[in-house]
Amino acid sequence: MLIFWEHRLVFLATPKAGSTAIETALEPLASLAVQRPPEMKHADAARFHRHIHPWLREMTADHFTTVALMREPVEWLRSWYRFHLRDAQEEDAAMPAEQFEGFARRYLDQPKSLTQGIGTQSAFLTAAEAPVDRIFRYEQIDAFTRFLDEWLDCEISLPRINVPPSADVSLSPATETALRQALSEDFALYDSLR
Repeated sequence: MLIFWEHRLVFLATPKAGSTAIETALEPLASLAVQRPPEMKHADAARFHRHIHPWLREMTADHFTTVALMREPVEWLRSWYRFHLRDAQEEDAAMPAEQFEGFARRYLDQPKSLTQGIGTQSAFLTAAEAPVDRIFRYEQIDAFTRFLDEWLDCEISLPRINVPPSADVSLSPATETALRQALSEDFALYDSLR
């Protein structure tokens, strides 16, 4: 999470949606950068509006605009898989890697167990009473950087870091259908983004 005090802007770091690159590029401009622990770095909309926004309003009597990125839902899960694959390879190179099909099936059974307690992006981004003000598609990150260029009045250049290894991320049609059903709220939110 990055807080830009003078600009009244807060970047909420959606996991697996470019947050590390954005934080690397923008930390020098931020008044406050929360990068550790992951529970604070990745504060969702509900936690932000429950705990942090009231404090900011008390200090400034102003509203802080929230902004975040959202990844295409199945691609988001693929990114989690590659993240876990990289960790497994670092821990034991001889350990056979689980196929994405099995990973997706485990996600369907227990979503929060594979995504550091975050079940879906829609839950992360849309607290019932106070969703994120501006959500951009990760796949259209240029629109997000143009927004930041204008809001922060500077040119933003994002580094390419924290890139997971390539892997076979194919799915059977049945598993992809089940994922699309389970992530229907994510797909509805993603489709609503321009």
